[in-house]
Amino acid sequence: MIINNRALPSKMTPIAFGVLFILSACKNKETQAIPTKQIVQDTVKKEVIHYPQEKHLKNVRQLTFGGNNAEAYWSNDGTMLTFQSDNKAWSGVDCDQIYYFNPDTDDLSKNPPKRISKRGGRTTCSYFMPGDSLIIYASTHGDSVQCPPVPERRHGGKYVWPIYRGYDIFVADLRGNLRMQLTNIDGYDAEPTVSPKGNKIVYTALRQGDLNLWTMDINGTHKKQITFLPGYDGGAFFSPDGNSIVFRASRPKDSEARKEYYELLSQGLVQPVEMEIFTCNVNGGDYHQVTNLGKANWAPFYHPSGKKIIFASNHAATKGFQFNLYMINLDGTGLEQITFDSVFDSFPMFSPDGKRLVWSSNRNNHGTHDTNLFMAEWVE
Repeated sequence: MIINNRALPSKMTPIAFGVLFILSACKNKETQAIPTKQIVQDTVKKEVIHYPQEKHLKNVRQLTFGGNNAEAYWSNDGTMLTFQSDNKAWSGVDCDQIYYFNPDTDDLSKNPPKRISKRGGRTTCSYFMPGDSLIIYASTHGDSVQCPPVPERRHGGKYVWPIYRGYDIFVADLRGNLRMQLTNIDGYDAEPTVSPKGNKIVYTALRQGDLNLWTMDINGTHKKQITFLPGYDGGAFFSPDGNSIVFRASRPKDSEARKEYYELLSQGLVQPVEMEIFTCNVNGGDYHQVTNLGKANWAPFYHPSGKKIIFASNHAATKGFQFNLYMINLDGTGLEQITFDSVFDSFPMFSPDGKRLVWSSNRNNHGTHDTNLFMAEWVE
């Protein structure tokens, strides 16, 4: 996924946000003057997995313990999670791979999860297909089995994400055997998610020089573009009833901003520092902007009621790296902060029954740059 948008990209392997911001946040110029014993004590005091202000979260559990782990999404029966990770102890490679596990029975501190992506390349944005026996995800393995080069995270002094044209969308079974290839066109195809109805897939595609949302039938047929405005549209998810879609998008505000957007995109880069949350119906109609907060608002997902959206944002932060989870009504009212980490919380997803929330966070990482998965019971 982005910040690979998801991927942002919400999905777009978006782990990049956390890594860069954490690198900036974890420096401590005073540590050499503090005795080692005191450093350990102070670190322990600050490491928590649940902050008192997080009233909607109960019985918080940490699920992963090292590397960068993100975009964890529930199976349709609520018993499994699929996610992406660059944990070298599991894969031995230098870029994200796709895994799945049962968060109630599997202890990832002792045993690795089951790996789905076995063809090489970089992978992102996995999601369970109807029936939970197949997983859809994006991979660059058709372009090369090697991990693609990672560009500098700053271009001309500005933070950027890579958009790999080698990404295509595949479906594999739970043993990692490829069953289908759903896209096969030169250009970025990634960030797929599946409708609760089981009939449609929404994804982000680079066509005619722009990144827009597309839909296709569950078997890859009837591909249709549904957003058309300049800017990066991605990280899309269906509403609980399958009739609407929520996504995050950049919208260059003037000719100079649009020129910069297209120039970066021609180099396989996007600048994800200004994004807002939008909704539309499955055909692209009833287009509506939900947030107008400024800075980066992304990784949206519908509340189980279908009347609210949970998302990640740094709009209230004094430093760009601090992201927390927020919730907002569809009409843009009732903004509420959900998490209170000092560095990074993102990629929230409710379980199908609405009783649990999974997300990625830099909390309790022992002063490292690790981003881990956390799960909690949801309290209304």
